[in-house]
Order: sequence, then C-alpha cells, then structure tokens
Amino acid sequence: MLTQGMARRITLDFLKTESGSGVAIAVAALAAVAVANSALSNAYFSLIGAPFTLQFGAFHETRSVLAWVRDGLMAISFFVLGLEVKHEALRGELANPRRLALPITAAAAGLVVPIAIYLLLNLGSGPALEGWPAATGADIAIAMAALALAGPRAPPALRTFLLTITILQNLGAVAISGLLSAESLHLPALGGAATALALMFLLGRWRGAPYLFYGIGFILVWAFILKSGLSTALAGLAAAMAIPIEPRKPHRPGVIEDFVEGLHPYVAYFVLPLFAFTAAGVSFRDLAVSNVASPVAFGTALALAVGKPAGVFGASALLIGLKKARRPTGAGWADILGVSLLCGAGFTLSLYLGQLALEASPAQAQMRLGVVAGSVVSTLAGLAVLAWAQARRPRSG
Repeated sequence: MLTQGMARRITLDFLKTESGSGVAIAVAALAAVAVANSALSNAYFSLIGAPFTLQFGAFHETRSVLAWVRDGLMAISFFVLGLEVKHEALRGELANPRRLALPITAAAAGLVVPIAIYLLLNLGSGPALEGWPAATGADIAIAMAALALAGPRAPPALRTFLLTITILQNLGAVAISGLLSAESLHLPALGGAATALALMFLLGRWRGAPYLFYGIGFILVWAFILKSGLSTALAGLAAAMAIPIEPRKPHRPGVIEDFVEGLHPYVAYFVLPLFAFTAAGVSFRDLAVSNVASPVAFGTALALAVGKPAGVFGASALLIGLKKARRPTGAGWADILGVSLLCGAGFTLSLYLGQLALEASPAQAQMRLGVVAGSVVSTLAGLAVLAWAQARRPRSG
C-alpha cells in the first residue's frame, strides 16, 4: 500500500522537475524565435518542415519533423500528464472532494472565458475561427517555474492549487480539442485502438507484468489513434488510465509512480523543450503589421493574458465570496491573482493545440505570435504580482 508520505514525496518531486523544466522550455522558445529571425532562418524552417518516414511492420507514415515531434513525442508527455492526473485522483489533492470545488470551478471558467474572447474577436474570420483551442492551454512547467521563482516562500497549498487548476484545464482542453479536431474517423483503426487499450487494462490485473508490455501496449494504442484521425494526445491520456496504481511489492511505489519517476525527467527536459524549439519559431520578417494585429494573433494573446486570469480569478473570488469554498491555506488575494495570471502562460500546450486546430492554415504563424506574446505577458504579470505578495508576506523566524 502506498503511504501518504510516499505520495507526498512523489508529488513534490513532480513539482520540482516541472519548475526546472519551465526554464528549459522558456530558453528553447526564445532560441526558436531568435533562430527564426537570424541568418539560420532558412535552415531552421527547412529542418522542422523536412519529411520523415516512420515504418515498422505494416505501419507506414510520412510526416514533417515538426509533426512527428507534435504527434509522436508529445504523446509521451500526455501519457505522463495522464499518469499524474490518475495519481492525484487516487492519492493526491483530487482525491478529496471537499477541496475540489474551487480548482474545478476556476479551471472551467479559465477555459470558457478565453474561448469566448477568441471567438468574439474572430467572428467572420472563416477558418481562423477554428483556432480557439490555442486560447485554452496552460503550461504547467512554465507556471510552476514562475511560482518557484517569484514565491519561494509561498504556502504549499498555493502550489497545489496552481497544479490542480493547470492539470484540470489541460485535461479538459486536450479532450475537447482532440475530439473536435478529428475531420474524419477511420473506424477500423479506432477499433484497433480500443482493443489495444482493453488489453492494457487486462494487463493491469497481472501484478508482476513486465513494464515492457505496457510500453508495447502504449505504442499500439498510439499507432492506431494516429491512423484513426484523432489527436494522439488522447492516446497518451487513455493509455495512462490503464496503468495500475497498486505497488508491485508491499511498501514500494506503485506502477504509476515508477513510470512517472522514469519518464517525467525525459519529458520535462527533452520532449517539451524540443517541441517548444520546433513550434515557437516565428519569423517577424514574414509578418506584416496587419498580421501582428490580426484577430488570430490579438485574440489569442488577449485570451491568454486577460481571459484566463479573469476566468480563474473571477470564479475563485465568486466561490469564496459566496462561502462555497475557502482560499488555499495561507494564501492571500494577491497570491490567487498571481496564480491566475500564471494560468495564462500557454506556451507548449497552446502551441500544440493551435497547430492541431490550424493545420496547414496561413493563420498558424499569427497563432504562434499570439501564444508567445500572451504567454510572456501573463508570465511577467504573474511574476510581478507574486513578487509583490512575497514582499508583503511576513518572514518566519
């Protein structure tokens, strides 16, 4: 049986890795923008657009390097996210229904408000209207890194509050946009994915099942989902739900914890920064003033920098004001505002969802610009508010 102390340590390790990953993601995104506007610009765009063929057995697929990073490697990051969701639901903060009202309501409002802002600004824009998923992302790593930087003495409950909101937002955003992005479903492939997933659930009943078998099951689910037309993010989340949480030996971490500890560092320091580097590159030379102020760019930036914080903070204030929930222990209103602003740091997930929604659309560059601008503004504003709250917080001892 996994003890409460072990579950707490696993969560703290997850948070620590996320904080460090945020710095790597920010550096990678800035490097992408710098390279895309340098003498290496042509080489950069040629590299991420180069076709690459993946073949094993009957599986044969050719996509660009950027598409493989998005649809291949990023599926692993959603697998880890799914594992963390399951862990939190069974052993962590999400396991306590009494504490869920505030983050669930805040997360829902943090999805609805930015979507509404984006849609209002893009009415009549044709295909660009479909870019609303870019306004829903919340980059856990960036948010946790900013909180650690600006509020090292922030109450632990505030960190848990931010983690819970971003996890719930990402889960909802990926599920909704993943289903809506499917233009045409390939039913035989979808049946294959369902069969492979069912086998993974059956495998979970085998207490000593080799981890390699779970890996093979994940690859099968991913390959079938890729062929089905659905987002591979759903493959990662679905496969994670099939991983058992029970430990293989008494007083040892469970299977989920083993996977999180084994995969999370690679996702945090390799997969996410690599995706940020391949997806965040925007050439300003190709953007006219009209593109910078376009409804897609402006709508995405405004949705992230204003819509998300307004939704999260507004819903939190309403629920607390009606005495339907309590503030996180030790947190003041400035702390909650700072955390709400950090929820607008979409970065990797917003870029991911925006690419799926605007595949092959000329508005994709505008979307990238909006994501980067909105995320930077949200992060800097959140840092400033949290630093101010930190300065006002009494020092212990």
